[in-house]
Amino acid sequence: MTDFGPGSDSLDVQVGGQTAESWGRIVAQFADANIYQTWAYGAVRWGEHHLSHLVIRRHGQVQAAAQMRIVRIPLIPSGVAYLRWGPMCQIQREPLDPAVVAAMVARLREEYAERQGLALHIIANAFAAGDRAAVFQRALAESGLHPEPALGHYRTVVVDLDPREEDLRKRLDKKWRNQLNRSEENGLDLEVSDAPDAYREFLRLYEAMRARKQFETSVDVHQFARIHELLSGSARMQTFLARKDGEAVGALVCSLMGDTAIYLLGATNEKAKELKAANFLQWRAMLWLKKRGARWYDLGGIDPEANPGGFHFKTGLGGVEATLLAPHCKAAGVVSRMALHGLAWLRRRRAIVGRRSCPPLRAMV
Repeated sequence: MTDFGPGSDSLDVQVGGQTAESWGRIVAQFADANIYQTWAYGAVRWGEHHLSHLVIRRHGQVQAAAQMRIVRIPLIPSGVAYLRWGPMCQIQREPLDPAVVAAMVARLREEYAERQGLALHIIANAFAAGDRAAVFQRALAESGLHPEPALGHYRTVVVDLDPREEDLRKRLDKKWRNQLNRSEENGLDLEVSDAPDAYREFLRLYEAMRARKQFETSVDVHQFARIHELLSGSARMQTFLARKDGEAVGALVCSLMGDTAIYLLGATNEKAKELKAANFLQWRAMLWLKKRGARWYDLGGIDPEANPGGFHFKTGLGGVEATLLAPHCKAAGVVSRMALHGLAWLRRRRAIVGRRSCPPLRAMV
């Protein structure tokens, strides 16, 4: 374990000074990288002027990094420094070092809560009850951050892709596997592409599905199109298309970065249900991702109450239910505490809107 104690002078801390290209090179070094930590996602979702980047190096080598969203309150010298699915602390092909995590969380507290006077809000990329979660919980507590369950949590199903293909198939729910068998008898073809044209084909399916089903959603698929245009190299999203006699009947979009793939978006047309195209797509996507080094497949969120159909479909893939650690926060003062309460209110409002929408293949962001 590396000695990264609070008094260590072996760390070089850099705040800012990044470009899209330099940040992309940094993100590519991490096994716990994800689309929410990419420049493209931050720039499109929040705007480049709201982004802040903190990197720590040791002897010139990157050890940890985080992309923050900075929200400042007009006329008041305060706001929120928001970190989604970070910090990234596990270099590719190396184990997670608890000392690196502790050092990084401490530097985030020092920079954003203490120096800038912001409320620090961290959603760590760690699922509760696991070894990784224990490392992050300890680091967050040591830096004085406290869990804030009122700010919401992310609940999903995660599939371990490490077993052999035949064992993955055996783990499928019996009914789900039977539907997969039927799909494989229906002459469906798979196309996988990271090209913009493939994403546009998904968009056509999605818009037609939404017009047909008339559901509300807070997901902006056109915003994801802009994110896709900015992503490059291995960070680009993959579009999986199921075709019948050349016609696209279903599509899903996922992101593979580091050791984890995330299901982001899905759409089907009227023919897809009879063809069991959704089963075909998810199964073939799992195998494709496994071959390209993914260890885990996050099925993009579940909500048993609002979307029971999506919940049962995803739990049939043989994964386990998992919940991210609750957001952890540290307020620098009364004003930043008020900012956190405002954020909690907005989260609750978004949750209410989300429960009003139940598309058949719900996109979770």
